[in-house]
Amino acid sequence: MSQEILDAVRGLAKEKGISSEKLMVALEDALLSAYKKQPGAAKYARVEMDREEADFRVYELLVPPELEEQLLAEATEEAQAESSVDPETGELREPPEPELDPEKLALYRDQIGERDVTPDDFGRIAAQTAKQVILQRIREAERDMMFEEYRDRVGELVTGIVQQSDSRYTLVQLRERVEALLPKSEQVDGERYDHGQRVKAVIKDVSNSTKGPSIIVSRRDSELIKSLFELEVPEIADGLVEITGVAREPGYRSKIAVISHADGVDPVGACVGPRGSRVRMVVSELRGEKIDIIPYNDEPARFVAKALSPARVREVYVDDDNKQATVVVPDDQLSLAIGREGQNARLAARLTGWRIDIRSETEFSAEESEHGFDEEDASGRCAAILSNGRRCPNASLPGSRYCGIESHQALAAIDSDRVVDLNGGAEAEEAPAEPEEAPVAAADPEPAEPVVADGGHEGEAA
Repeated sequence: MSQEILDAVRGLAKEKGISSEKLMVALEDALLSAYKKQPGAAKYARVEMDREEADFRVYELLVPPELEEQLLAEATEEAQAESSVDPETGELREPPEPELDPEKLALYRDQIGERDVTPDDFGRIAAQTAKQVILQRIREAERDMMFEEYRDRVGELVTGIVQQSDSRYTLVQLRERVEALLPKSEQVDGERYDHGQRVKAVIKDVSNSTKGPSIIVSRRDSELIKSLFELEVPEIADGLVEITGVAREPGYRSKIAVISHADGVDPVGACVGPRGSRVRMVVSELRGEKIDIIPYNDEPARFVAKALSPARVREVYVDDDNKQATVVVPDDQLSLAIGREGQNARLAARLTGWRIDIRSETEFSAEESEHGFDEEDASGRCAAILSNGRRCPNASLPGSRYCGIESHQALAAIDSDRVVDLNGGAEAEEAPAEPEEAPVAAADPEPAEPVVADGGHEGEAA
């Protein structure tokens, strides 16, 4: 072998980040295979390559008969133990002809003799084999490095360029010689992926195969919305604001719940941005998908009411044991609360994790007058009895029997849980801002309203 081949091996090893010793060992194995294909080749042989002089020699291994018989017997036992049933015919497979592993022969080097059997014309074969082996090992090493690079990046946002698109999948180039598949099942209905178009997606799965690592990306995954907001909202990237949940129907509408971990930081305002610039960028990347930004609340009734935005909610009754909420809305808000084909209610249920039953005021009043409404007397709820005779749906404050409404807190000073017993029987509950405002919303002195982003326009739920 010439010095040029050895220099090429070292140069490629340095350029591709592959161990030069790994390439040399692979080259020795390939040369041994090439030698065994020649007529009159020795039964047992090894190839030794000089790492400095770029020279190689082929040595025949002179194995003593008794040692060969012992090693062949061991190899036969191992082959029989590994024999299995043919899945196509159901018959027991015959064990392959036993062969002696070169690594096992190396253990008995002191008992095995050697002699030089290097062929005279082996230089041409060595050069051809070296080229094939080096290229193959480089491809394998590049596949392994690519797999190691992307195996821990599942759920991460990546940007790629569309290379090819058909009815089965879209091929997206992430970087040079790295491509990902966007299958039909991970595409958003109605989206087009034209050649050369730049798209953002999240890595769904990375698997290794004989043809190299397979990277699957998704445009439907809920992580895409989280990653896009993290990219656009510095407060989320810094951990000041957190997205606690995402409910999404790709291509149509999404709801996200946000919470602030820093005083003075409005989570909804941070996600919306100045004049809606931040949420508008996310909506643009999702190609017009509407986004509702909901402030997270530990109180289930308040959280369910907010999650049904943009509809206004009058009252919420919760069953903590069954995680079921009955929501009463004004008659003109019923269709808005349910949404087209139940979309708004369905997304709210996914976001909150509660089963939501939506009733109009007329329907609820008629049902209550006929059958009554059995409210679950769950511990941890406000003990105040409203003027309509029903118990306040809000959760009580820590260390108190009542919620944060001042008139309900004032009940602690009198021997009654009825709000009408305050001030000589007059209703002392805080008046809501609007006639339709729910008692749930009145417990928040400065409620953070959900924001609906629709193609770059935000609207506040009244």
